[in-house]
Amino acid sequence: MFEKPDTNIIKFNTMKPTLLVLAAGMGSRYGGLKQMDGLGPSGETIIDYSIYDAVQAGFGKVVYIVREYFKADFEKLVQKKYSHVKCTDGTPLQFDFVTQELDKIPAGLTYNPQREKPWGTAHAVLMAKDVIKEPFAVINGDDYYGKESFKILADWLTAHENSTGHYCMVGFELDHTLSESGGVSRGICTADENHILTHVEEHHNIGLDADGNVYGDNSKGERVRLDGKALTSMNMWGFTPDYFEKSGEIFKTFITEHGNELKAEFYIPYAIDCMIRSSQAQTVLLSTPSHWFGVTFKEDRPGVVAKFQEFADKGIYPTPLY
Repeated sequence: MFEKPDTNIIKFNTMKPTLLVLAAGMGSRYGGLKQMDGLGPSGETIIDYSIYDAVQAGFGKVVYIVREYFKADFEKLVQKKYSHVKCTDGTPLQFDFVTQELDKIPAGLTYNPQREKPWGTAHAVLMAKDVIKEPFAVINGDDYYGKESFKILADWLTAHENSTGHYCMVGFELDHTLSESGGVSRGICTADENHILTHVEEHHNIGLDADGNVYGDNSKGERVRLDGKALTSMNMWGFTPDYFEKSGEIFKTFITEHGNELKAEFYIPYAIDCMIRSSQAQTVLLSTPSHWFGVTFKEDRPGVVAKFQEFADKGIYPTPLY
């Protein structure tokens, strides 16, 4: 798929986009902190590969969303590993860290005191509103997206640095995003003839059934058959800074309506869908030739380790990366 050109964009001096890494997940299904698990031949984490690819694509800063209880250890690890990393123009790669916690909600709003889990991916992104002033990408810390995906995203962000209300999402074929170890959650995308995203519906417990087809639970809790070739959100998004204000207003409404629920989550696809329906923003659905893989479950780990070893053997990545 290709983006329809936006003729209203005026380009000025180009700034390097920022990479926002969602790394606050506690890894309950995985059995530990996936963000710190060494999976590459020299102990590289999945985030290491994402940052390597992002720097090569032209990103200039990395912002991590983490939890307070492991923030200090995470910062030390990052400083030790990436202190010498340079951007494509020779300048040092910049870093910042922000935390996602349950009580970080707009003033005057309340939530169920028995709730333990933070509010989801769109809430996590909002935590970075004070440290990101340039176009930025959002990715999961435990997903591998591929070199081509970061180049596609960096090029789009650079071209749209002076626009507002124009976002993008890099979609992966649903067939290429499943886990053999259990059901997964994905945002299934619908786009119009100009590749503008018209709807994102979150599905849960997606997997291959006995008949060889893909099934998942839709937003109504119904078990439905899904198109294996449908483009799906793997939380690889491209935004301009105006996203924070728009999403923040939607979050206020979300907390007002769902704050008393113990498990309701404010997902990025939900926030984007609200913007689409209210005509606040357009989101271009891009596609990538890269294949996604990740470690949703602990049982996924051996396959990911083997894949990174294959990349090293073929010279796709150096080892160690840094």
